[in-house]
Amino acid sequence: MLFDATLRRDLGRSFVATLVVLLTIVLTLMLIRTLGLAANAKLAPQDVVLMLGYTALAHMPTVIAVALFAAVVGTLGRMYRDSEMTVWLSSGVSLSRFVRPVLRLSWPVLLVVAVMALLVYPWVNERSGILRDQFERRSDLSRVSPGQFQTSSDGKRVFFIERHSKDKTNASEVFIYSQLKDSEAVTTAHAGRIEVRDDNRYLRLEDGQRNEIDTRKNESTLARFERYETAVGERLASGTDKPSAKARASIDLITDADRVSLGELTWRLGLPLAAANMVMLGIGLAASNLRRAGNWNLLFALLTFVVYYNLINLSQAWVASGTLRMGTALLLIHGVALLLAVFMLWSKDNLTRRTLWMRLSAR
Repeated sequence: MLFDATLRRDLGRSFVATLVVLLTIVLTLMLIRTLGLAANAKLAPQDVVLMLGYTALAHMPTVIAVALFAAVVGTLGRMYRDSEMTVWLSSGVSLSRFVRPVLRLSWPVLLVVAVMALLVYPWVNERSGILRDQFERRSDLSRVSPGQFQTSSDGKRVFFIERHSKDKTNASEVFIYSQLKDSEAVTTAHAGRIEVRDDNRYLRLEDGQRNEIDTRKNESTLARFERYETAVGERLASGTDKPSAKARASIDLITDADRVSLGELTWRLGLPLAAANMVMLGIGLAASNLRRAGNWNLLFALLTFVVYYNLINLSQAWVASGTLRMGTALLLIHGVALLLAVFMLWSKDNLTRRTLWMRLSAR
């Protein structure tokens, strides 16, 4: 049918254009954030592109849902402004008749949102967590570039080395300034090495000396050593530690069935449900009165999406805190949104029929 084909073509073009724009904005923001992590020594510089890809994939369900919603509102809103909708409504096509072609175009997109929210999102969080964990397992000494002073992550040590090995675990001509509670120490050594044992990092120095100054008594102590070993940093996260709820697979969240897991599952299920409801809401929100100046319907549509998305986050917090059960939260948030969308379509159709009837009666 000409009506279905024309509407789907316009929706498809609008969706692709909106998705490209949103992806460009999100990638730009995420690139700035990722570069900030690398600059603050929280991420390896060589992992910036990989982390950027993981971050973009994590935000894809939300970006796709926003693009689809904007495409529906924008396309139908343009039809109202160009009087195309007036022609279709005058021909006997009700607003609810737009639901079928819109859903025929939207269901593959909604399926992609569901797959990414339930399967891709936890995998991305797991991989990004592994990247951060691998970088944290690297010592402060291994992050130092030869010929440059580098402050440790806790701000209590300053390192300097002349050269290191290719694997960056061995260094030569090591200088370390340490600021302790009541003392300061300067340690120098001809060689240094980082070792990891029992999830702890140890700094092993060879052939050096340590000069320690007691700031309370103003006394100094000089000690020479052939081998010196000390623990550096806090205990590393073990690979057997339980990952966070965001990094666990959806099937594992169902198996665990604790409050935090169910709260995370509520959020993941809420994304595809919200995307479907926003498509329905977009059909009703796009309707506008051509005699009224301004684009208040577009502003109202944007506010509706912001409120809906915040309610999804609130539902996760409610389930995690035990305030609501998962089924109750899903039914309360998304069931009410679906009823609101159906009510808007019904009220718009009745208003259109009454308007046309009044015009015909006036003639």
